[in-house]
Amino acid sequence: MHRTHVYLKVVLDLDEDDNPQRIAQEMVRALSRMYGVRTAEVSSLQED
Repeated sequence: MHRTHVYLKVVLDLDEDDNPQRIAQEMVRALSRMYGVRTAEVSSLQED
């Protein structure tokens, strides 16, 4: 089995009451659950 690193850039339009860190952690959990991801992390959050 080969190990593959995949880097994603995700741009979200959030409402004022949404917490970006919470949304990012939910995305990590979803990737782990749906695709059997071995490890996932949020490396940075940037607001424009």
